[in-house]
This record gives sequence, C-alpha cells and structure tokens, in this order.
Amino acid sequence: MSTPVLATAAGREGWEAIVADPAGAVIASDFDGTLSPLVADPSMSRAADGALDALARLARSVGQVAIVTGRPALVATELSGVTGHPGLGRLVVLGHYGLERWEASTGAVTSDPVPPGVEVAREKLPALLQELGLGDAFVEDKGSSLAVHTRRLPDPLPALEVLRQPLTDLAESVGLRLEPGNLVLELRPPGIDKGVALRRLIESTGARSVLYAGDDLGDLAAFEALNTLRLDGLHAVLVAARSSGATALTDAADIVVDDPSGVVTVLTALADAIATR
Repeated sequence: MSTPVLATAAGREGWEAIVADPAGAVIASDFDGTLSPLVADPSMSRAADGALDALARLARSVGQVAIVTGRPALVATELSGVTGHPGLGRLVVLGHYGLERWEASTGAVTSDPVPPGVEVAREKLPALLQELGLGDAFVEDKGSSLAVHTRRLPDPLPALEVLRQPLTDLAESVGLRLEPGNLVLELRPPGIDKGVALRRLIESTGARSVLYAGDDLGDLAAFEALNTLRLDGLHAVLVAARSSGATALTDAADIVVDDPSGVVTVLTALADAIATR
C-alpha cells in the first residue's frame, strides 16, 4: 500500500519519524466519525471494518496505541469491540476527554473527580429543553459531561442555534463550558479536552512522534496541542476525516480522508511502512 498524500512538510517528517522509530511513537485516534461511521443513535456506533486490525498491527511495534474520546471509557471499549480483539492488550482508552483512562492490560478504569456542576446541569437540563420547545432533543449523559444532540430532530440546524445561547448560559452558571460539535452541544468541565488528554499521554510515554486522527471540532484541541509540541521538537502527523464536515479541522490536517474507511487506509499504510522499513 502506498503512502497517503501528506499535504505538509511537517506531516511528511512526522510520518518518516514514526516509521524510523516506531517504539517512540504514539498512535491515537478519536472514535465516532474517525474509527466508527457516524450514526443517528450513538449507542449503535461500531468500529469500521479493518480499524481494529490496523490498530492491532501498529500495537505490535509502536510505543502506545490509544483511543481518545468524549464518551465514557467503558462505553467506548464496549462499542468499539477492543476488549474482544486479539493484539490490543496494550491499548488505552482515554474517555471523557481524558478524565477516565481504561487499560486493556488490566481492564481497570481510573478517573478524575467529576465537578459538582455536572449534577446541577443534569437536574436543570430537562426543564430547559422543554421550555425551549425542544424536549425531544437527545441528551447523552456521559457521567462527567452532558451532550445535547439535535440530529434526530426535524430541523437539526435551527434547533442547534436555538439551544446555543441558553446552553451557554446554563454551562457558565454551573462552572462548565459549552463545546460545539457536529449537531451537538456539550456541557463539559473546563480545562478538559483532547489536547490536554493527548499531552498527558505523550508525557507519560515519553513519545517522540505522534499520529492523531479525528473528525470533529472536539479534535481541534488535539491538533493545536500537537502543533505547539512540534515547536519543541515533537514529530506529528495530523489526520482528519471529513465525516463531520469540520473544515477547521481538515484545513489544519496533514492528511485528509473522506471517512473512517480512509482512516483505516492510513493506519494500514503506516503499519505496512513500519513492517517493511
């Protein structure tokens, strides 16, 4: 399999660094829209064909393989199917944007404390949605955050705009922040994002190179963290899938693919390149 099109010099250097020194590399990816096709019902998400096989191949040679997601860690492990897949014994899942860490080697989850504002928002949110005439909006309770999806509503984009300011006000009133995504608005603890989670992972592993794949606005923080770390000598490859239509992400990427199958192609090509180096 040929090397994917790398649009930037930094991306090409990152790819070459991973291939030359896989033991010093971290391969990390978002789940929904990146390793898994987007679906209307989040509980029906499943890993794309070949995704886990590609990660398992990489896990045999790189320093660390990780899934970084806004979902609870145990939910992500169940939906992705990683627990039943051979070759992923060294995988970690960073759930709740890094508030939780699941280790495949032990099956254990460790977590940071959840701010009390999440419980207050949980209590207030149903009445607020009813007041706005959007009681049918789907609320995904992630434990440490609350995501309000409009994908199932008849007019999802107008509904999202109706919700934006009231949810911003609610988040601020309880010490949370509002994070936008693809037809979703999430009330999340401050100081928690995929950039912070990825930095912690890099520090804990001593990684010298990283490939990160994402598809949505929530992955921008990871891209920004890696671009900052590049200034300190880290080599990185930023991969964006067009699944969510987040142009800010695709504009910042070294490799752009259409969907999770494209991400699988990239991961497989990297595994091939390492195997034949």
